[in-house]
Amino acid sequence: MGDSRTAGVVEAAEPGFTGLLGQDKAKMFLGRALAAGRIPHAYLFRGPDGVGKRLFAGRMAANLNCGRALGGAACGMCPSCRKFHSGNHPDFIVIGPDQGSIKIDRIRELIKTLSYPPYESAMRVVLLEDIHTLRREAANSLLKTLEEPPENNLLILTVESSKTILPTLSSRCQTVPFFPLHLDDTVSILMKEGIDEKTACLLARLSEGSPGRALLFNKTEMVDMEEKTVAAIRETAAAGDGWVGGLLQMAELMAGLKENLIPFLGLLRIWIRDGLMAVVGPEQDTPAGVVGAARRNPECFFKKLQAIDRAEQELARNCNRTLVCEILLFRLQEAERKQG
Repeated sequence: MGDSRTAGVVEAAEPGFTGLLGQDKAKMFLGRALAAGRIPHAYLFRGPDGVGKRLFAGRMAANLNCGRALGGAACGMCPSCRKFHSGNHPDFIVIGPDQGSIKIDRIRELIKTLSYPPYESAMRVVLLEDIHTLRREAANSLLKTLEEPPENNLLILTVESSKTILPTLSSRCQTVPFFPLHLDDTVSILMKEGIDEKTACLLARLSEGSPGRALLFNKTEMVDMEEKTVAAIRETAAAGDGWVGGLLQMAELMAGLKENLIPFLGLLRIWIRDGLMAVVGPEQDTPAGVVGAARRNPECFFKKLQAIDRAEQELARNCNRTLVCEILLFRLQEAERKQG
């Protein structure tokens, strides 16, 4: 989804970033800067949340300060690398939002720190995450530092791609674009975190190429809840109108997801999409149990999608979450019953 896959790009990009999946353009851009020894005073990493911006910033800092770096790549074994690996390096500073914003006091503290030389490294690296949350006075204070940066300091700013920041901030940084990862790369990252392949595939699809978001979704056990929700819909559809306790219970659990409720509805969309694929796609690519039903009554899938659309609209109007979930599940149950 925006990452180059040509062999030449990958080969040129790997030194310094070996083992990191995806983001070949960022690897190439940063790798060339490391190899040439031409590091600007500030980078702006712009891209979706959870696609590796913080990971790349940390690796950049490790590469710059490795005591045995070869070709711009950190050795991973020297005292500096071990400190980076443990998250305790004194010359790698991470600043992020506190209660939704980065405040002026934190920027003033940073500016004071930058006035001193790095504690033990050749280059101090400061990661400022989500700079779109900077309050105006904090942004203006940071701007002065970007205009006249102290020596031996590298500032890496990150921003979510849909957010806007002051043009004066971005104009004083070299922008490095980040993109959603390919599905296979996302699945591989999730499986390395101990997630089984089936769950990793679902989470990768739901997160749209953002392993970070997928890992957050996994903490809420969304996939397990989705399987239970689908089972409750099917069981109550088969049992008739007399048994609704299962749906009411699932509606309460869904409402408890709070800010993760909308992503959970995305999982239900994937369930519906897999059913629709039985109508338009090869039968062998369709999950077991949906082929015959889909071809008997495909319009029911569209009714399910419409029900999710209405639920999202009602949630956007701040309607009662539990009530919205109850109505949604009964609509999905009705469509499932007609689907037969």
